[in-house]
Amino acid sequence: MSHPNPKHTNQLVHSTSPYLLQHAHNPVDWYPWGAVALQRAKAEDKPILISIGYAACHWCHVMERESFENEEVAAFMNAHFINIKVDREERPDLDQIYMEALTTIAGSGGWPLNCFLTPDGRPFYGGTYYPPQPMYNRLSWIDVLQRIHHAFHHRREEIEKQANQLTYHIQTRDQVVFKSPIIDPTISKPVEEVQVKEVFERLKRHFDLADGGFGDAPKFPGTMNLQWLLDYHYHTQNEEALQHLTFSLDKMIQGGIYDQLGGGFARYTVDKKWLVPHFEKMLYDNGLLVAVIAKAYKLTKKDLYRETIEHTLQFIARDMMSQEGGFYASYDADSEGVEGKFYVWDEVEIDQLLGADAALFKDFYDVSTAGNWEHQNILNCPLSYEVFATNNSISVAELKTKMAQSRQLLFNAREKRIKPGLDDKIILGWNALMCSAFAHAAAALQNDHYQAVAERNLAFMLEKYKRGNSAYHLLHTYKNGQAQFPAFLDDYALLIAAILDVYSLNFKPELLELAEGLLQFVERHFSDPNSVIFYYTPDYQADIVLRKKEFYDGATPSGNSTMAINYQRLGALLGNITYQEKALKMIKSAETALMKLPTSLGQWANAWMQVAFPHFEVAVVGKEALSIAKEIQQLHLPAIVLAASTTPNDSFSLFEDRYVEGQTLIYICEGMSCRMPVETVAELLEGLSREG
Repeated sequence: MSHPNPKHTNQLVHSTSPYLLQHAHNPVDWYPWGAVALQRAKAEDKPILISIGYAACHWCHVMERESFENEEVAAFMNAHFINIKVDREERPDLDQIYMEALTTIAGSGGWPLNCFLTPDGRPFYGGTYYPPQPMYNRLSWIDVLQRIHHAFHHRREEIEKQANQLTYHIQTRDQVVFKSPIIDPTISKPVEEVQVKEVFERLKRHFDLADGGFGDAPKFPGTMNLQWLLDYHYHTQNEEALQHLTFSLDKMIQGGIYDQLGGGFARYTVDKKWLVPHFEKMLYDNGLLVAVIAKAYKLTKKDLYRETIEHTLQFIARDMMSQEGGFYASYDADSEGVEGKFYVWDEVEIDQLLGADAALFKDFYDVSTAGNWEHQNILNCPLSYEVFATNNSISVAELKTKMAQSRQLLFNAREKRIKPGLDDKIILGWNALMCSAFAHAAAALQNDHYQAVAERNLAFMLEKYKRGNSAYHLLHTYKNGQAQFPAFLDDYALLIAAILDVYSLNFKPELLELAEGLLQFVERHFSDPNSVIFYYTPDYQADIVLRKKEFYDGATPSGNSTMAINYQRLGALLGNITYQEKALKMIKSAETALMKLPTSLGQWANAWMQVAFPHFEVAVVGKEALSIAKEIQQLHLPAIVLAASTTPNDSFSLFEDRYVEGQTLIYICEGMSCRMPVETVAELLEGLSREG
């Protein structure tokens, strides 16, 4: 928000985060997380209030308006607390620590996350949104502040004890869930197919057979679980898995969670039918969804999937890409202080804009006088193009043409509205996810432009996030020409994955060398000598109360599950057995948790399945290697890693002694064994269909 003549200005005014800048003119004396605030807390022996949120967080904005802009409340906060504001997207490490404390205290969490700490940073109490007066069975914010202030000064011993207990719980929780496995080298198949089937049966219990997806409201896309269903179908030919995948994607694409005019997906819907979104749009959701839709397109060739990929990536390039080639973080749910205002429609507006074409459009997109949400209309498609066209005696082609023309008119009108706020910081790991999405779209649709965007974004990440001259020592966020905060495990893991995805398009060998260099950097600075699971933060980061491990797959894949897959892929491409053994140890460490909680460990499940079924290294060598590789790229083949070289190349084991002048040969290898080479993609597919 704009403050031309602010009455108050606090320490956040020097931040680059849009979320922190939103609070820079609160009467609360906010500090960013850092030495100044932490030293002041110790010097004055005051409790710390750390308030964590993000720019697209609706209830964060509500609490700011109700409490943090209230001068009386702010005066109490300033007198008795050291107040620190944190953007969770800039500092997910802090968010993880204090969210763990909150869920231990309250049984659940969310944002805004308001956590009270001892002067040395140990959590002792926390909550989420608090109203200005007691309501919703919650204390008011001022009541909470007063009680914490009283307890800190009159029951200090209890607070210190609780802080110690919470800190110990956070430190030891990782050890309870993940145990270092004992691998029996005499067992050739460490994961049995029957175990994978059991995961499918457990996941199936969560299928929403009426509306697609998993579970009840609020409904999140569950992208990693959808990816798992796609690959499970490939390995087992289980039609139920494929049917639920395509049904779920279709329902989302036709629903209100998808922006029917502008493209792109919202973060989740508050209902189970995918109709009413929480209107914020996150970069990572769109990256993950485009990637899985691209893979589904390879298998199904559905026009709906191709159109959705193109429409969503058009939105990303138009609204979320910087001139330098980086991708912005998110769009807010609110505009003009109202959630969803930018996206919803009155029937009258549509009638005025579309005239004679309005009736057909309204029928197709579920528009009515009463509206489908709070007397307004969220555009969605209750019926597919095919079914609607049949019901209305119109061809699918004509229907699509008419709807495209009408959508464009409404889109042009919507562009004149006040847009939701854009969080324009550029996060390394999220950029890597979108880089991978463009790479997968390029492969599925054989679109050179998408490949160029992916390559440009990768070059941007490798250049702009460097700390000093090291190609491997990276930072987490970038804005206004400046990168800051040490990169986290997720950043490194997702970047390595993006590098391998781009390699699978252009086959530049220097990308494999770069990926291996980054992987070895992670080993040096994130490893725990007593565990196969990596820390979330590097060993050179010193401003946190403890180092935590994050292993659950949340809105994005966890760094650890992604590293397990990176070890698998790089091990196969480089012929490095040590990497593959590390992948196996990581995957087996997750096995017990995975069998219990498959919906929370989707990326782990994908890594695990690669151990259960035969996987192959495919090397295409010869003058026509790239054109043959392009044919292979268009197929959904999760059982292979693909490498290609048009010239002799003995630097990598997959190409060693395999170049034959005048021929282009396809080599199929499994582990340490390779078959006789073949010359066509049809022969490759026949070879993959046989037992390894």
